[in-house]
Amino acid sequence: MSSPEPGADESSTPSPPAAPTPGAPADHVLSTAALNTDGLDDTPVPRRRVFAWALWDWATQPFNSVILTFVFVSLYLVSDAFLPADVAEQNANGDMACSSAADAGTAYCGALADLSEWYGWVTFAAGILILLLAPVLGQRADAAGTKKRWVVGATAVLALLQFALFFVYSEPQFFWLGAILVALGSVSSEIAGVNYNAMLVQVSTPKTIGRVSGLGWGMGYIGGILALALVVVLNTFDWFGLDVSDGLAYRLIAVGAAVWTVLFALPFVFLVPESPADPGRRKVGFFEGYVVLVHDIVALFREHRPTFWFLIASAVYRDGLAGVFAFGGVLAAVSFGFSATEVIAFGIALNLVAGVSTIIAGRLDDRFGARAVIITALTILIVSALFVFFLREGGKPVFWVGGIILSAAVGPAQASSRSLLARVTPTGMQGEVFGLYATTGRVMSFLSPLLWATFIAAFGATHYGILGIVIVLLVGLLLLLPVKLRPKDIGR
Repeated sequence: MSSPEPGADESSTPSPPAAPTPGAPADHVLSTAALNTDGLDDTPVPRRRVFAWALWDWATQPFNSVILTFVFVSLYLVSDAFLPADVAEQNANGDMACSSAADAGTAYCGALADLSEWYGWVTFAAGILILLLAPVLGQRADAAGTKKRWVVGATAVLALLQFALFFVYSEPQFFWLGAILVALGSVSSEIAGVNYNAMLVQVSTPKTIGRVSGLGWGMGYIGGILALALVVVLNTFDWFGLDVSDGLAYRLIAVGAAVWTVLFALPFVFLVPESPADPGRRKVGFFEGYVVLVHDIVALFREHRPTFWFLIASAVYRDGLAGVFAFGGVLAAVSFGFSATEVIAFGIALNLVAGVSTIIAGRLDDRFGARAVIITALTILIVSALFVFFLREGGKPVFWVGGIILSAAVGPAQASSRSLLARVTPTGMQGEVFGLYATTGRVMSFLSPLLWATFIAAFGATHYGILGIVIVLLVGLLLLLPVKLRPKDIGR
């Protein structure tokens, strides 16, 4: 296939993009940009390269939706499958509710709380690793031109860790193996994601960066839907008669997630080129990289202040976005009485709505600006969360309506945050700044859990945790409003 035609007269005022030639190959051009943006050029990007890049979101989504959020951890790893037999037998009838005052003080509920606490500490340790590694590894990838190598390598490690979950048998002594494998998977996923996000500028133009970012997020959500739907089908048909004792069902789900990751990451491996090295950035040793990192943060504050303040604001509201998904399942089960099947169905619905809305919002991003999309999405999130809180007496229908509206806004906020950061990042610093993006998010990741727990403790009911999430989203929105960006940086 021949290379895309270069743009027209670049020395004059750029003209609008030319319409596609009738009969041209399907993957000829995604779009032609009229203007260059810092860190981006207007060279048309082959369509198949864009979709190969976006498929990485699809490839890794089962780890997030199936392993971390809805199935492996919540329904298996922190369940009574890992309690001593004599303790688990206290709930042999399955009618014990640890949310009730009568059952909360039992040995059974105390042991489950211990599992959740221990898993939390392992996850905290993983967050510290990401905090320490992500910016420096991103910085080194910028200098050496190895972003793709880091994406591929970390994704391969993620797949291997998911395969290894097959050996997490439903016995107490295997809990720590499972928790550590899942936590290391989070580290691998985050490091791959830092470099993957930084490559957004290689597969988009100034005019398409919003829709390309939205395409990736949207495909990730839709991949999560299919993965969760497959789990529902297997459970509905009782695993087609397979003996799934000793946690085999969940262990096979982990293997399936690993196979999914390998299979759908292959287009990225073969069709997306490696990022070029930045000749203006000196290669330094790993530990010296921290010195350079501090220098770059100071320079970012002095010379690219909108980027600096956007990192701070986005760290706060992205923690609120994470809280929506982290505690949505808890609210559904505890406050609104959803069964396990209903929770998974709710997760499928949320992913579907988030996926479609994110793809659509990507076009709004390019037309109206990423900042406008983020502000609108955060406003919708705050209003819909308050709707669920104040109308909670309406029961499950209220939660379904509020949850659908929430999910429609979460994806666009995430995707537009990525595209906006790509626009305001200085040339040659994409890997490092996206590493800081991951790091600042980890630094602030205590906010949602802290306010969630604080409001529940203060008022004695789970649904009051909603107000904690609302406060985080509101603070993030208020921090974003004063951030002034140039028109070309916000997508117009």
